[in-house]
Amino acid sequence: MTLQPGREALVRVAVATLWARPEAVRPIDAPALAPLTDLSAWISGMDADQQVGDAVLSQLLLGERVLIEELRPDGWARTIAVEQPAAKLDPRGYPGWVLAAQLAPAPLAADDTPPSLVVDATVTALRAAPGGEVVIPGVILGTRLAPYGPPRQQWRPVRVPGHAEPLWAPAGDLVPVPQTRPTAEEVLAVASRLRDVCYVWGGVSAYGIDCSGLVHLAWRRFGVQLPRDADDQARATTPLALGDEAPGDLYFFARPGRNIHHIGIVTARPDSQGRRMLHACYTKRRVLEEELPDERTATLVGAHRV
Repeated sequence: MTLQPGREALVRVAVATLWARPEAVRPIDAPALAPLTDLSAWISGMDADQQVGDAVLSQLLLGERVLIEELRPDGWARTIAVEQPAAKLDPRGYPGWVLAAQLAPAPLAADDTPPSLVVDATVTALRAAPGGEVVIPGVILGTRLAPYGPPRQQWRPVRVPGHAEPLWAPAGDLVPVPQTRPTAEEVLAVASRLRDVCYVWGGVSAYGIDCSGLVHLAWRRFGVQLPRDADDQARATTPLALGDEAPGDLYFFARPGRNIHHIGIVTARPDSQGRRMLHACYTKRRVLEEELPDERTATLVGAHRV
């Protein structure tokens, strides 16, 4: 099978970046475009301003589905990321551009094995054989994979887009996709593991992440699909009276007369000392847990529950 407009495809690299347009890609972005994406090298090679440019819209994890809208002769695919709701942009999902070489045709329905495993390690690697050569490095927390045969010792074979033979992950890095809804505290615990990860605009990985990406990825680990952007996340969740929030709920922020621009995860019940949250902070350029400073409290517009 080959990639075709109008059909779905699957991400075949550990993390594919969804770009605003192919022309926005810079020379510094080469590691994110490589056949084996190297997000660590990509992010460390950028300065603080380059990490928050407007070229990146979002990121897609290994095995994530996209709908192909257009294939260009120069190797770019215009896509809809159907697993990242973005109602204000497209009711089908988040639109953007992906390198076609980072995609593989989706299997026919009869051949499609549901991804019943999810990566629970912050980062892992897939290998050609148990303990063998690394084939796909940098596979991220929340990546869903389909099993491909029985485990062998401490290794688990998985089906990977673009690979006819199974690849192998450490069995301890994978867990079954939950069949029950997680508690907010469980989601908070996963998000807390990303503390100190670098802030990257559009990022959805353990190498670099933004505020809404942190929330999206933490819930994704438990099989819950939240929209990609903060304003859409607000519309998809249930408002609470300020003062009723609990750990794992969400804070939303907006300036007067403006759309929501920031989101954080509540880490403690509010008290006389103020409010606390875990968030990917644009100004401090990392994920941190803190008491809301006065300037942040001034833009707090609500608390919501998933």
